[in-house]
Parts: sequence; structure tokens; C-alpha cells
Amino acid sequence: LLQPVADAIKLVLKEAITTRGADRILFWAGPVIIFIPTLAVFAVFPLSEKMVLADLNVGVLFLIAIAGINTPAVFLAGWASNNKYSMLGAMRTIAMLISYEIVQVLALLGPVLFVSSMRMQDIVSWQDEFNTWIFFIQPIGLLAYIISGAVETNRSPMDIAEAESEIVAGYHTEYGGIKFGFFYQAEYMAGFAVACAIVTLYLGGWTAWGLEDYVPGWLIFLGKMYTVFFVYIWTRGTLPRLRIDQLMGFAWKFLLPLMLTNIMIIAAEVLIWRENELSAGEALPVIGLVNFFLGIALVVGWARFLGHGKGKQTGHRATLTREVGAIFYQPETGS
Repeated sequence: LLQPVADAIKLVLKEAITTRGADRILFWAGPVIIFIPTLAVFAVFPLSEKMVLADLNVGVLFLIAIAGINTPAVFLAGWASNNKYSMLGAMRTIAMLISYEIVQVLALLGPVLFVSSMRMQDIVSWQDEFNTWIFFIQPIGLLAYIISGAVETNRSPMDIAEAESEIVAGYHTEYGGIKFGFFYQAEYMAGFAVACAIVTLYLGGWTAWGLEDYVPGWLIFLGKMYTVFFVYIWTRGTLPRLRIDQLMGFAWKFLLPLMLTNIMIIAAEVLIWRENELSAGEALPVIGLVNFFLGIALVVGWARFLGHGKGKQTGHRATLTREVGAIFYQPETGS
């Protein structure tokens, strides 16, 4: 239990070294700029009915805006270090962040369309009123948000920014001591922030079908949050790291078309529900079943369309690449 305390003391006591040729002001500003938003984002998450620091009516928009601050902060840290590996790591991270922020925004639109509000407390109240977590009517949106959240927080298997065999430690290679501690802490705080967003937007927040009448809402919220964060820790220890081309291709070729299609389907469902004045008891179970089976069909169908599962890309033993960054796949031949 005292290991985190020992690590914190060790980081504080280490000498804060600034490399020769680095832009000193920007070099020191990078860790601060990337750390502060990871604390500010928790202000909009309601831990219970009256436990929220900033009950904004644009809470979802605030969440998106805070997530976008990471991009310039990462570039600042990589460029100010005056190190080619840091710069390459920063540019790689920025490409990942921008790609998956688009997917993340589209995933967040699902709950907003159903509830017709960007206020976090309204989204929680909607799920409590209809006794339906948005996860049950938007499973593909939750899956996309979990994946994009892993990229945004640099969690395995999406931690391409820290591919040690390629670019050392990425954009914070030159940082040590408390400055590295800011980056390290920001990643973990961002992971908890993503878990809080998933709990609030998809898993009912501090409500649990009446359990909140007997158990404090903040305790229910924390239990859900740690469960979601455990999923990220679980994947870190079980899944291999992806290549950068696989990760980027997955965002632009696979997730983005799926999420655009998903948003159009949600908009049509909400329109039909409201125009026909159907009751929630009639509409929501049907919407949930349709989205579940349609999501499976979209994922499988689009994967087949892209050539996956047909044996078109079967990897064999290592061969020389025909061009930089490309992998040569051989067609299977009978032995």
C-alpha cells in the first residue's frame, strides 16, 4: 500500500534536468498543461444527486474540449525537448489522438441524441427514469468509446507512443523526476476520467435500479468506475501491442464508417420514437434489440468487406519488406 507513496517521494526528490538545447520555458510548461485538464474534467461528473462540482448544461461538450487539450500539450513536450525521438513520438501520438477523438465524439453523440441534453445529470436521470442503461441500447457506441478511450489515455494495447523498441519512451523521453511524474500521473488520471465518462453516459451513473435508496450513490459510482478501469488493466496484460499502421487503419477504415452509420441509425430511431409518440416500454426494448443485432451485422459485414477473415492477408515467417513501412504477405500455397 505504501509503494505509490514511495514512488511519489522518489520522483519529487530526483533532480529536474533540462536537456541542452531545449526550450526551457516550453519544456517545463508541457507537463503542467497536460496535467491540469485531467483534474479539471472530474468537475462535471455527478457522483450522486447533489455531488457535482460543476453542473454544466454542456457537460459532454466540456468533456470533449478538455480531451482536445492533450494534443497541443503533447506536441509542446515533444518539440521543446530538442530530441528527434521525442518529436517522432509526439507526432505519432498527435496522429493517434486526432484520429480517435473523431470516433470518441461520434460515440458520445449517441447518449446525447437519446436524452436530447448534454448535461451529465440529465443523462443519468434519463437512464434512471426509464430503468435502462444506454449501454443496452447503444452497445456498439460503448465499444467504440472504450477503444478510443484506450488510445486517448495511452493504455495497452494502444500505447504506440511508448513503443520502446522503436522510439524509446515517446514524447516524454527527455523528462525525468517530477516532470515525468506529471506525465505518468496524467495518464492514470485520464484513465479514471474515461472510466467516469463511461459510467455516467452508458452505465447509469450513480443509480442502479433502486439500489441507490439503500447504498450511497457515490459508492455505487466508484464501484462501477473501478470495474471499468479494471477492464483497461486486464487488456494491458492480455493483448499484444498493435502496430501504428494497424491502429490508424482501424480508426479510419473501420471505426469511423461504423460510427457514422451508427449515428444515422440512432437519429432515425429517435425520430420514429418521438414522431409516433411511442411509450418507452415499447420503444426502448425494440431499439435495444435492433441495435444489438444490427451492430453485430455491421461489424462482421464491414470486416468482411475490408477483406478480413477471407485469408487474403495471412502472415508467414518474417520476410523482407518491399517498401518502407509495408509488410509483405504471401498467398497460401499447398504443401
